[in-house]
Amino acid sequence: MTAFFALATSLLWGLADFGGGLLTRRNPALTVVVVSQTIAAAVLGAVVVATGGWSEGGPRLWFAFAAGLVGPVAMLSFYKALALGPMGVVSPLATLSVAVPVTVGLVLGERPGLLQITGITVAVAGVVLAGGPQLRGAPVQRQTIVLTLVAALGFGTVFALITEASTTVTGLFLALFVQRVTNVVAGGAALYVSARRGAAVLPGGGFPWRSLPALAFVGLADVAANGTYSVAAQHGPVTVAAVLASLYPVVTALAARGFLSERLRAIQAAGAGLALVGTLLLATG
Repeated sequence: MTAFFALATSLLWGLADFGGGLLTRRNPALTVVVVSQTIAAAVLGAVVVATGGWSEGGPRLWFAFAAGLVGPVAMLSFYKALALGPMGVVSPLATLSVAVPVTVGLVLGERPGLLQITGITVAVAGVVLAGGPQLRGAPVQRQTIVLTLVAALGFGTVFALITEASTTVTGLFLALFVQRVTNVVAGGAALYVSARRGAAVLPGGGFPWRSLPALAFVGLADVAANGTYSVAAQHGPVTVAAVLASLYPVVTALAARGFLSERLRAIQAAGAGLALVGTLLLATG
């Protein structure tokens, strides 16, 4: 069950990142984040009402609130890093986010077996290579590295926090709703400040109504990924769930290959193969 839900997480996050990347080519990144998360919050609100999730309120929701504050910071740092530096550096570095939940799992007493340790090592190496690391070229700005590491730390922290936010399915709906509402409030405040400073918050043609279905998909895929990761981490070792969930760069690269006809570099193809081998080792371990 852990492997299934963690792999579902990587699929959903990979597709959400692919869709978000396409949308930010035509729209301000902060607007994409706020609108997509607003749609997700509205849908989750309806789900919470329908399932009676309000009864699951409790102290654990503070973890969801914290995840909601950290998430937008991580996402905006990631987009800013992509704008400043080469994706071949930013993407592999961002996968260091897996270190946070893995460390938490080890601190809490999880001790993966030899086969799982091998699988973790192979899978992480595969994910980094699948990002297509830039091995030569101009030096990368220090700001790009710092922003990428901030994003990685933020993503990893959200991984760890959302796992602790609930223990039941209906409670998970409520936790995800609280997280998304916090995302919208924090992102909306940042969007307001950005607009006051004169930055563009909408594309030249006004609100992108034609992009609304894509924005909805990005927001809902992201929230679904948070949910499947929480289930994976609660039903098995966090160390395994976190590594399998971090395979999303492979999905993004394959989506770019399938929909945009982008050719995978040899190092990316090798990384995808290693990630698959690592996945099989973890699943059988």
